[in-house]
Amino acid sequence: MGTQTLGELITGPGQVQYGDLLLGAGTSYRWRTLTGWEDLPDLDSSNAARPDSHGAYPGALLAQTRTVGLDGITIRAPRDQIGGAVAQFNAGTVPRLDEIPLVAWLDERGPLLVHARVLRRRVPTTVGYQLGVISGAALQWEATDPRRYGVDEQSADTGLPAPEPGLDWSGGGLSWADGLDWGLGGLTGNVGAVNSGDAETSPVITFSGPVTMPRLTQEDGRTIEYDITLAADDRLVVDTREGTVTLNGSASRLYTATTRSVPEAAFTLAPGTTSLAFRAETHSAAAHCTVQWRSAYW
Repeated sequence: MGTQTLGELITGPGQVQYGDLLLGAGTSYRWRTLTGWEDLPDLDSSNAARPDSHGAYPGALLAQTRTVGLDGITIRAPRDQIGGAVAQFNAGTVPRLDEIPLVAWLDERGPLLVHARVLRRRVPTTVGYQLGVISGAALQWEATDPRRYGVDEQSADTGLPAPEPGLDWSGGGLSWADGLDWGLGGLTGNVGAVNSGDAETSPVITFSGPVTMPRLTQEDGRTIEYDITLAADDRLVVDTREGTVTLNGSASRLYTATTRSVPEAAFTLAPGTTSLAFRAETHSAAAHCTVQWRSAYW
């Protein structure tokens, strides 16, 4: 079975999926308590003490990692299959170098996900092995990005601004028989990105050529711009979460950022609707900018 990455196995509230392991209602693994999921992560404060009065100057608040626990897990299977159930539970929660999606669906709001790794696993060795019921198992994960995300990825795409063609007078006059043909509408080069959550989210931005010095600007003036010429089959991908800029999937082009660019990690989408404008030094009808993101929640 291929790896289920975004909770495809989950069918309703009360279920948690980590990789290919489904836990909760309708499975051999029932649980009682999910900790650290709705909690606000611990925050690091950069407040600076006021030297001549009470209190401090408010500084930035940066969230630490999110720790998620699943407690009170009961593993239940026929007595002659309990070992297989435990083996499947263990195989799905091994230590790993990379983080994979952990998806939880608690209520009518639908599922949310983090990317996490297992830190701890407890499976009590009791007489339950002889009865087909093992109680008191537990799991703990750590998510280095503490934000929770919607499972559905959203995207917006636009070309560069182009004028409307207007009426065609080249035939010596206009035909009124079937109404006037104004041609296709022009492109504005502007798109809106809706973050339905309550935390800033980090988009992935793809510039597709042919285009020279592509840039994307938010309504507040934040801009990312790259001093590069892209051919028709070139793709420049900006991952604002990782702070990377790659050409055609491998070659780093982070050094092409211009002086008016903000750091990639600062180009986040605030909760609500963000207006984005795609511009460049040269115009091409084939050039495009695609923005992909997930709504983010604390």
